[in-house]
Amino acid sequence: MWAVTSSGLVVMNVPPLHESAFCRFSLLSGIEQSLSVQSGEAENIYENPEDIRQAPPQGSVYMDLKPRGDNDVYKELERAGCRSHRGGRMAAWMLYRCVFGPHLQRIHRSPEQPRPEGRFARRPWNYQPRSLEKHTDSILGWASAIWSISYYSSPLLLCYLYRKGYICSSKLVPVSQYLGTVLVCLLGVACIRGWGRWRNTDYVHFISVLEETKKNHTPENKKKLRCFDFDFSHWPADFSWTEVSSPKHPKGGVSLLKPEPRLRGTADSFLHSVRTLPCHVIGFLIAHSFGRRMLYPGSVGLLQKAMRPMLQGGLAKLIEEYDGERNKLVACDGNEIDTMFVDRRKDGGPNGRTLVICCEGNAGFYEVGCMNTPLEGGYSVLGWNHPGFAGSTGVPFPQNEANAMDVVVQFAVHKLGFQLSDIVIYAWSIGGFTASWAVMSYPEIQSVVLDASFDDLLPLALKVMPESWRPLVQHTVRQYMNLNNAEQLVKYQGPVLLVRRTRDEIITTTHADDIMSNRGNNLLLRLLQFRYPKIMTDEGVRVVRQWLAASSPIEEASVYSGYEVDDDWCLSVLKSYQTDRDVSFPWSVGEDMTLEGRRQLALFLARKYMRNFESTHCTPLPAAEFHSPWRL
Repeated sequence: MWAVTSSGLVVMNVPPLHESAFCRFSLLSGIEQSLSVQSGEAENIYENPEDIRQAPPQGSVYMDLKPRGDNDVYKELERAGCRSHRGGRMAAWMLYRCVFGPHLQRIHRSPEQPRPEGRFARRPWNYQPRSLEKHTDSILGWASAIWSISYYSSPLLLCYLYRKGYICSSKLVPVSQYLGTVLVCLLGVACIRGWGRWRNTDYVHFISVLEETKKNHTPENKKKLRCFDFDFSHWPADFSWTEVSSPKHPKGGVSLLKPEPRLRGTADSFLHSVRTLPCHVIGFLIAHSFGRRMLYPGSVGLLQKAMRPMLQGGLAKLIEEYDGERNKLVACDGNEIDTMFVDRRKDGGPNGRTLVICCEGNAGFYEVGCMNTPLEGGYSVLGWNHPGFAGSTGVPFPQNEANAMDVVVQFAVHKLGFQLSDIVIYAWSIGGFTASWAVMSYPEIQSVVLDASFDDLLPLALKVMPESWRPLVQHTVRQYMNLNNAEQLVKYQGPVLLVRRTRDEIITTTHADDIMSNRGNNLLLRLLQFRYPKIMTDEGVRVVRQWLAASSPIEEASVYSGYEVDDDWCLSVLKSYQTDRDVSFPWSVGEDMTLEGRRQLALFLARKYMRNFESTHCTPLPAAEFHSPWRL
């Protein structure tokens, strides 16, 4: 019951409360009043106790609202109630965010402490969920795994249920009721998990930073958010292709080189389309089912789950040791691309002002991939994951791959502040496709390094598929997976370096010991034949193949010295041609030269454009083997 004294004091009779119960009210006037209730007695906190005209009844609580008018007491009471209601709504909203919030894996550092310094600084730690959150999260994880298995096995499961007669109204109603009950139970489990998160101060702090960053995407908030490792799908976008003032491509995607169509008459073309319709349908199904997963095994969810501890460890190393910055880029097709940037420009090293953009292999991730090679060399590095890999969304088809590469280059130029002439593209294996596309589309790029890459996907696809499938494989590759690295690379005028693995077991068409079946040889020959057609005649190709067939550095040097190659003479001939003409490739140098001179130039150029590395396909390239391409 409420009562107002003549001095403006509000008296409320309350029953005795539990010992040390404490309430706090903040009034709009900025004056805070505290009510402390002991068991069986009330404390008056008014500044002038003499205003109390009578002894308070036992169990009364006094609230001094300091009224300034006749109705101020009631106004303040109403405002206090509104604030209490608003606080309840905020608590409910926070609980909702905890229920449906992302998984938190690791806290790299405290948001208030940019980098751990000193012996008393708290080092990075893995997020430790409490028992309630841990057990409920395990239940939801098993439910997700069962759903994934059911989804991929649904065609076989439906066929089995149909043959057993379970797909009928009398059977479906109980099943739907059972599924509904299961969903309600899982929702309850999710709510319990949210309650467990709500009671964890680390998670509440994280979700507060995430919500604040989504509302105000300021650099300061982004800096705080980067202190946490969580589900990347909840990460706010840092850059979009739409931010570029004059985008070079429509929303449908960037331009790709298409295979040349065969010229046919109108009637012949129509009949051919009808005859090949089954092949088109089967090719589409192959490309969008197991074909894409065979070509890019890193996009398979089971492999990503198996590698999750390794990926989290690599991510933590990049952020905590190299001070890496994780960013989400939105490509023109809507795919979200997971990137990692390590800035070395402030270190003052000779390579820090050069940005190396890394393109990973078909099972590579920037967390544990080729990004470490230029990092050890002191370069600024920008790594990114293929669409469908780790935090990136989408599927890794050639068009999506090129779209992702385009937004990565745009991000490096417009957001990170690098010039195209300061960017080097470094690719491993299948990453040669996006690397060759980038230098074809942005010819101002400084140079490109292709490690263990190939000229064309088709010969490698024919190697692993049955011979009877040859026409179907040719159509499927050319139509849906046309990784034509050589065609794109020859359109680039800048410096190129090819690294060949001498025991490569992946991009050889026979076996690892047959070095002449390495498709990197074909990539080199195709590039040299385009740039120096007068040198790379039949005789030039023959001597280069002889050099490529050398299985050891000693044999390689023997072939080179056997043709008495004079490096100084070859260099002077090329420089003289460049000075006199200064034209783009292809060059006509060697047109009026002797056969012996063309042989020397062919071997000289082959050794400048390609380096051998004694290893298998998946061995990381040491930093000592990462060289800048030769430029004249």
